[in-house]
Amino acid sequence: MSTHDNPDERTDDDGSVARRDFLKGAGLAGLVGATGYGAAREFLQMERLEVVDDPIGDYPYRDWEDLYREEWDWDSIARSTHSVNCTGSCSWDVYVKDGQVWREEQAADYPRINDDLPDVNPRGCNKGACYKNYVHGAQRVKHPLKHVGDERGDGKWKQISWDQALTEIAEEVLDVMEDGDYDGISGFTPIPAMSPVSFASGSRMINLLGGVSHSFYDWYSDLPPGQPITYGFQTDNAESADWYNADYLIAWGSNVDVTRIPDAKTFLSARYGGAKTVGVFSDYSQTAIHTDEWLAPEPGSDAALALGMARTIVEEGLYDAAHLKEQSDMPLLVREDTGKFLRASEVPGLSVGAGDDPEKVMIMQDAAGDLRIAPGSLGVREGEFDPGSSIELDFDPQLSVDRTVETTDGQVAVRSVWDRLRERLAEYTPETVYQQTGVGRETHQRVAREFARADRGKIIHGKGVNDWYHNDLGNRSIQLLATLTGHIGRNGTGVDHYVGQEKIWTVNGWKHLSFPHLDKSGTGPRGMPTTLWAYYHSGVLDEADPKLRERIETSIDEGWMPMYPEERADGTRPDPRIFFVWRGNFYNQAKGNTFIRETLWPKLDLVVDVNFRMDSTAINSDYVLPTASHYEKYDLSMTDMHTFVHPFTPAVEPLGEAKSDWEIFRLLSERIQELARERDVGPIEDRSFDRELNPKTLHRDYVRDWIDDESGALEEGKDAAEFILRNSGETNPPDSDEEITFEDTVEQPRRFLANGGHWTSPIEEDTAFAPWKNFVQRKDPWPTYTGRQQYYIDHDWFLEDGEALPTFKEPAEELTDEYPLRYLTPHGRWSMHSTWRDDKYMLRLNRGEPVVYLNPADARDRGIEDGDQVRVYNDVGEVQAQAKFYPSSEEGAIRMNFSWEDYQFPGGNNFNSPTSMLLKSTQLVQYPEDSGEHLHFFPNFWGPTGVNSDARVEIEPVEGGEHG
Repeated sequence: MSTHDNPDERTDDDGSVARRDFLKGAGLAGLVGATGYGAAREFLQMERLEVVDDPIGDYPYRDWEDLYREEWDWDSIARSTHSVNCTGSCSWDVYVKDGQVWREEQAADYPRINDDLPDVNPRGCNKGACYKNYVHGAQRVKHPLKHVGDERGDGKWKQISWDQALTEIAEEVLDVMEDGDYDGISGFTPIPAMSPVSFASGSRMINLLGGVSHSFYDWYSDLPPGQPITYGFQTDNAESADWYNADYLIAWGSNVDVTRIPDAKTFLSARYGGAKTVGVFSDYSQTAIHTDEWLAPEPGSDAALALGMARTIVEEGLYDAAHLKEQSDMPLLVREDTGKFLRASEVPGLSVGAGDDPEKVMIMQDAAGDLRIAPGSLGVREGEFDPGSSIELDFDPQLSVDRTVETTDGQVAVRSVWDRLRERLAEYTPETVYQQTGVGRETHQRVAREFARADRGKIIHGKGVNDWYHNDLGNRSIQLLATLTGHIGRNGTGVDHYVGQEKIWTVNGWKHLSFPHLDKSGTGPRGMPTTLWAYYHSGVLDEADPKLRERIETSIDEGWMPMYPEERADGTRPDPRIFFVWRGNFYNQAKGNTFIRETLWPKLDLVVDVNFRMDSTAINSDYVLPTASHYEKYDLSMTDMHTFVHPFTPAVEPLGEAKSDWEIFRLLSERIQELARERDVGPIEDRSFDRELNPKTLHRDYVRDWIDDESGALEEGKDAAEFILRNSGETNPPDSDEEITFEDTVEQPRRFLANGGHWTSPIEEDTAFAPWKNFVQRKDPWPTYTGRQQYYIDHDWFLEDGEALPTFKEPAEELTDEYPLRYLTPHGRWSMHSTWRDDKYMLRLNRGEPVVYLNPADARDRGIEDGDQVRVYNDVGEVQAQAKFYPSSEEGAIRMNFSWEDYQFPGGNNFNSPTSMLLKSTQLVQYPEDSGEHLHFFPNFWGPTGVNSDARVEIEPVEGGEHG
């Protein structure tokens, strides 16, 4: 055989050791790389190495190799994870040597759901693999810090003791309590699923003080308002393993390869399993390059594309009529005169059961032309959720109805929702859709046909749709495709919306840990939609158009949306006074950053940030309290991307004087209690709830298990984690002897045992979780007004704005010659929100500074070269960054990835500085207006969202900032 056939077995002409054997010499791979093969041969000829024939069974000890062995040695391994809003929830092994975190490694021991589905292991990304840099990094806050400058954000700090920090903050809290402004104490912390104990730490204290817990899902522009509008439920999704069950998979505004990195392999696996994949992105994204087909609608035109596809499905009869009749509101009758649903109370002789409410009972027509009560309507069921009721039909409702009905008001013309929808869809001709979206006339129709004809079609929906002012219309239009085709309620189907780690499985335990007053009926907690709060207190209301101002005032006055502090008896409303932030970066995320900085922030008497690093919020705070890193505390982690729970455990002691979030707020509660007793503050009657707020017993109440009435049971974070698991049906089902304990999760991630009564499908052994089965298969009424997937909303504001049905509306920004470019802020690959934005390894992958991506043609038109410093500006604000050519972008749009820190920009502005504080008034409603079972404010369920993308800017080179 020629020596060239197998080069690994080749010997050199002079008889020296073959290269393969040479490379067995420990450390010589590095030598070869460093000095070249020739030098290595010289080294061998000096006979300083011996060939090892059996490196596993008979390896000689050579003491000089200890240098290498010690480099890869460790003292202990701990299981932990990362508390970031990424949906990943990845279990990691943390290696410790000499008391320091040395490296991280994916744990990769999630159990298999079944052998036919892709293995969820390993889970992780390059960001998680360098979190150790934060544990011992220069960014760490190691001691309590107090701002001593003249203006927040000026960088003047003094290191103080814990005793001083706790005392001064406690004194401020008690001053507010004595003034009766306890509802001026606010707490902002995002996403409980990523670390529910840490979430509960501050929420528990603030709830006991009568303060306000803020929403977060809407503030980040992550919340999809179209989900509760259609489903009456917010964001129940399939775990990513279920993607493999789909035959047709559309990634719509969800850049899976960037924002769902641990699950991207499942998306690719689905292609190997035979699924066709389609990407819907305005740019040629990192996910689009891996799909079978790419559709590129104009930014903000997603609703038009979806409605054009829906028109094709309806016109060509590709819809699932049986599904529409039973599961949707399409057969329901609507009055032509008022635009309202026809109710049973309006039809003489149409009776409902005793105790039912005919005002909230909708009407269908059967095949014989008779009017029938719609099963599952709110008026015939027991509240929002009623598993005892059913939407199963014992007659054949007609989809198409156009007739008159004898009512209490006389003869009234009515039509079905279906006929109204068909009329709406008729507007979206192929030519119109092409003009509105830029997607080809034939292309979108063909994709619609393929999706409808697939056995199991699924849409992965993402933030790319949610950033817009009309995000709810985009959500509803995309969801319509699944409803029309019946692609919902079975494995491999549905619209799965993933933005952030929004889904906490262990709801009951977390809820009672965070808000102990829930154990007394009607006692809170006080919750606040952050977008509305920030809008209201930043003075933007004063500049709002009259219609918006009136609607905001109506929503607040009617109690549809809360506003804190509450209006006082004398008609005045105080400003907010104290703001606690932990586990998040509120200031960094502020839409209309200029308004927050100039108006809201000066109103606050005290801003306290609990943080392990100096981020934008910390820099603009009065006190920064050093918290434990993710590798220095006990907690839990979960996500909607999988059905497992796993823990944080402390791999090392907290650095410096840092303490866990739980300990910090427990100690602060203890100090408040001590000083309250000294100052005789409390108890205080709550203005709104039947309870007393008693700072004199704050610490005692903080550490008490309110469910089991056990004193001192929650001293430590690990106690709190065990409380969550013990009191949640997902981990301790009441009808089972099985239970998941904290130690179980340390041993290995554990799959949830049940759905705990909070999710829309059961946890089934050997089956990936997919939502909505309780409604589609078990026939429970959907928690909507009609008891069905609801596409017609007959609230007055929706009717007035022409949005009773899904429709397309142009983005709220206005194209002008002065500001011709769209300004988009997508999530990026090299950070998770602002976490890792200051990490040296991630910065090396991203030019080391803020970057704005633009099409080369737009750059040439403005005399911009790749690498130039540029100014992005409009009438609201401006920001400077480095220009980077991005040929994958459409012309007329620029992108700056989310969450660069303020201090990383020249002049200290923010990536949000050019954005306005936009608020869509239909997201302020309660529906039904009197009771709100369908739409009502609850943090992160329903409320107005932040808006990122409806901004127009211009861009120009900065003088002296040319490339090179």
